[in-house]
Amino acid sequence: MPTVTPQALTRTVQDFLSQAAGAVVLENGAVAFDLAQSKYSISGEYNRCLLHLWSSERNAVRRVLDAEIKNGTLRLAVQKLGQARPSKLEICRERDRRSPTARRVARSAYEQKLRRTLDRHFPEFRVVRLTTGVDLEKSFGPVYTRGLIRQGRTAFAVLGVNAQETQASIDAALTFGILWLDVCRRAQGANTLVEGLKMFVPAGTSSLVRERMANLNRDAAKWSLFELDERHDALVEIDCADRGNVATRLLHAYDDEAARARFKESIARVQAILPNCEIAVLSAAEIAFRWRGLEFARARATVVPGTFLSAEEIVFGVGAEERVLQTQNEDEFISLAHCLRDTRHPYGPRQHTLWRMRPERWLESLVFGDVRVIDDRLEPSCRYSQVPAFSAADRAMIDVLTTTQSGRLAVLELKADEDLHLPLQGLDYWARVEWHHARGEFPRFGYFEGRELSDEKPLLFLVAPALHIHPSTDTLLRYFSPEIEWEFVGIDERWREGVKVVFRKRPQDRRAPAFQLPIAT
Repeated sequence: MPTVTPQALTRTVQDFLSQAAGAVVLENGAVAFDLAQSKYSISGEYNRCLLHLWSSERNAVRRVLDAEIKNGTLRLAVQKLGQARPSKLEICRERDRRSPTARRVARSAYEQKLRRTLDRHFPEFRVVRLTTGVDLEKSFGPVYTRGLIRQGRTAFAVLGVNAQETQASIDAALTFGILWLDVCRRAQGANTLVEGLKMFVPAGTSSLVRERMANLNRDAAKWSLFELDERHDALVEIDCADRGNVATRLLHAYDDEAARARFKESIARVQAILPNCEIAVLSAAEIAFRWRGLEFARARATVVPGTFLSAEEIVFGVGAEERVLQTQNEDEFISLAHCLRDTRHPYGPRQHTLWRMRPERWLESLVFGDVRVIDDRLEPSCRYSQVPAFSAADRAMIDVLTTTQSGRLAVLELKADEDLHLPLQGLDYWARVEWHHARGEFPRFGYFEGRELSDEKPLLFLVAPALHIHPSTDTLLRYFSPEIEWEFVGIDERWREGVKVVFRKRPQDRRAPAFQLPIAT
């Protein structure tokens, strides 16, 4: 192959990684780094392209000799320092690295296993249908096995996911389960009642699905969740009735003023280069610098080598890229900051990577600036962004947490693009906020200092551009528990120029939709 310059290799790797935040790095076929939890830096100096990867567990430096992008994977020919023989490194955007054939085989085998499970554990029901077929019109792909079991005039929708799918696919299963239930109800004749949904997930993976299912309307459907151990053909039903059993934890709110004072030198240095950039306190020892929601630098406390003295350190980069700011690379930092300023504005170049990155964070920065653009009842002087909402293995962040002027908590979940999972993600955060609020933890953990919070359950605001709302959103919201007071807010497509509400949708009827067997005619 023709020789590729180090500068061209550096640009190729940088461009790919800037749009692959959740990618995994494979070395010799094994996962070496998960970029959702790791950092990297790229250097094209001294006529070499060096890729440095590190995490809390390991550290690696590789010299990049060649690069090829194929099927969403960046394939690199690399050389370990001190070794002459090249090796291969792959960076995959797709976390499920199985071949299409392997996926089809696993899903077909699971379909048969699920059929045997249904026959064995629900002998009174007959399996009418079971499929993994694709139906893009109704948003169904091959990941989930869908079916219907029937006994006389009673039926249940069935949805299962096998253990070889990603945890993200398992967590998302309830969204598709609700949609499948709705499809089954619409498809059945007047003499059949589809009472509810029976869901099957792999053993040990049900925590997030269980929390979501606990907050659905039990007068609208009968909800059942099972863990299926495929290896031992064991089936265990999970109790979803207890809405108070939420495995979540709340982090202490940080003293914003104290953190800003601690890093005043770093703040002054960065703001001299990019005035009016956003400053977010991440912890007592770390702050982030953002431009229209996109983080480009951090300042953190570090220890001076060989001493017990602490010092401030600035690192910069977009996404998982991170380099320590030093004299020799200060021009690169200035160039990045000015590029952000010149491209990431409402009328900037739409095809530029920096303009397109993290649109939800851009929207969040606008809403956070004045939450009243979403609803006049919200209090603009008392709000938090990116509040940790940890639950089991899910480490999501609440976009905006605030209160109304009367002290009622409000959760704002924002999406800049069409997203089928918006309703249930908002449900996740509402449930965790309600759990902590019911136990009086927000004041104890330093949130909303000096404000008296209402005893009412939180409000839930779901926000998205009016022309980028998934058509299945209405169906999902209909199955929410009537205790959840939600409001869907559609905003103008030109939200980067200023957030403007164009429509609102609230539950039309707070009464639970009863499911009754139609009378045969």
